[in-house]
Amino acid sequence: MDVQESKRLSRYSNEQKILVVGEGEFSFSLSLAKALGSATNITAISLDIREDLGRNYNNGKGNVEELERLGCTVVRGVNVHSMKSDDRLAHYDIIIFNFPHAGKRNKVFGGFMESAREMMKDEDGEIHITLNTLNPFNKWDLKALAEESGLRLIQRMQFIKWAFPSSSNKRESGSNCDFIYPIGSAITYMFKK
Repeated sequence: MDVQESKRLSRYSNEQKILVVGEGEFSFSLSLAKALGSATNITAISLDIREDLGRNYNNGKGNVEELERLGCTVVRGVNVHSMKSDDRLAHYDIIIFNFPHAGKRNKVFGGFMESAREMMKDEDGEIHITLNTLNPFNKWDLKALAEESGLRLIQRMQFIKWAFPSSSNKRESGSNCDFIYPIGSAITYMFKK
């Protein structure tokens, strides 16, 4: 029986069951999987279906193929509002949502936080949301939204872009969806039940 060596990247480990939400081209999940040496502990979900992936993102199809080769479970066509009702998605140690796009604060986070809270494995589970610190994101009161869903803020940490070298932040839809959206300075907010 092979014993997998424990690997870490920041607060993430190959010993945790990790769900990555809202992936566009799946570059964050791939970067995390490469750093951890495997993706067998990672589930990555996206609203895009497979046909849209190649059409919307130049690297999307290749990223998904590499993730699946590394053992990742890739689930497409999942809305963050209804993910708690998807039986394939349950009991995670860490749920990650990186760089949601402007204009979706209440629409996305209300449903997402409620769903994510129910999907955590136990009281030690964490939800990580990374936001750009520029306007309008710096005006989003994630702490208040989380409290409304029964979550509490445990830590804020500077997002270290170089720790995820193959990750890129792209627009979610439209004719410019494959253009890189600059991250700039970003903060990861961490919540627990």
